[in-house]
Amino acid sequence: MSKIVVITGSPRKKGNSFAMTDAFIEAAKAKGHDVTRFDAAMMKIGGCRACETCFKTGKACTFDDDFNKIAPAILEADAVVFTMPVYWYSIPAQIKGVIDRIYSFCVAGKDIAGKKCALIACCEENDLSVFDGVRIPIERSAALLKWNKVGEVLVPGVLKVGEIAGTDGCAKAAALADKF
Repeated sequence: MSKIVVITGSPRKKGNSFAMTDAFIEAAKAKGHDVTRFDAAMMKIGGCRACETCFKTGKACTFDDDFNKIAPAILEADAVVFTMPVYWYSIPAQIKGVIDRIYSFCVAGKDIAGKKCALIACCEENDLSVFDGVRIPIERSAALLKWNKVGEVLVPGVLKVGEIAGTDGCAKAAALADKF
């Protein structure tokens, strides 16, 4: 079975994107996948400093923070799943540092092509174009890295904790596990 790394971007442990994340992880584990989860908002992860000394110290980043815990898992993974709420029409800062620092693999010439990836996201508004600020960067990043984007679960119209229960978001997140 697959090694799947799940990276979350919400600071709300009981929030809507966490509920979908939990549903995905439960379903993936039930299928026999090895799942490792990183909650970026609960970790110390800064932005990329563009120093281009990636992997020269034996770690992904010379500026040693919690990204160096995530990087080895990404390197070994068969798949990466990003989960997040949309913040101000974009990727939340809590996970953006992780996404930006995936650049370290490119700088160091690490072959991470061929992985599967997926996106699980939710937002307050009902307009699906609100997801463009999250969906498009993940799609472009996957293309650059030569990852195969196997699916996405985008659930609009949820803000308050628990509102996801009134949607099919958790069921769709669980069904996404079938694509790995």
